Amino acid sequence: MENKELAYMNGKFLVGLLCLLLTALSCFKKEQEPFTFVQLCDTQLGMGGYEHDIKSFKQAVSQINELEPDFAVICGDLVHHASDSSYADFKSILKGFNIPCYLAPGNHDVGNTPNDITLAYYRDVIGKDYFTFKNRDITFMVTNTQLWKVNVTHESEKHHEWFKHTLDSLGKKDASIFVIGHYPIFLKTPDEKEVYFNLPLNTRKEILSLLKKNKVKAYLSGHKHETVINQFGNIQLVSGETTSKNFDKRPLGFRLWNVTSDSVSHNFVALKEKE
Repeated sequence: MENKELAYMNGKFLVGLLCLLLTALSCFKKEQEPFTFVQLCDTQLGMGGYEHDIKSFKQAVSQINELEPDFAVICGDLVHHASDSSYADFKSILKGFNIPCYLAPGNHDVGNTPNDITLAYYRDVIGKDYFTFKNRDITFMVTNTQLWKVNVTHESEKHHEWFKHTLDSLGKKDASIFVIGHYPIFLKTPDEKEVYFNLPLNTRKEILSLLKKNKVKAYLSGHKHETVINQFGNIQLVSGETTSKNFDKRPLGFRLWNVTSDSVSHNFVALKEKE
């Protein structure tokens, strides 16, 4: 009887020790290795003068290569007028990167009101218009905000279901998430009226709720051609400077993001005058 009691007590001790160990492991979080990436906005070849925009985009690529970030993202409006020739010029400059560069579509790429033809053209010439990619232990979601701005039969619903499902799935895994788009979600306040430069109010509310629920780190966008930096809870919302034309007279350039285990920050890098 004593041996049985001893075995029972030892068993309880081992189970308790195992539970403590599992609890400790579940609380342990792998430290994020620091890295940098670049946010480009509205390369939009033809917006500020075609040759000017080609030159400035090439300069941006050159400077970004010198900085050696992990990757770059372009937040939509790759070109001003989507055509075989403008996309050929864009892709030719894009090849100059020494790093991966991920592209989000803008309204000038797929149209203010996308349709089967414009979406198929973009997907054929450029690639997917919404997708995810990973860098280190962080997931980046690239969206097609034009499918939020206007209701495109079948396409908008499919895109939004993908967004909700993907974001919720990542949130359940406690993943670190960044979202990339073209349109700013809002410009000054979350409840402002819809205008050309922001998203529809009802859609905006749902997106913000999903971002907050799933602890998204930041939402990066372009479109405004003005620097717009907002905070929604713990989420940074940043529409950065362009390499084509800024309406607020800011210098042309891009944003360099620095990601660590404890912080997410960004700073502006101006394009240098080429000698």
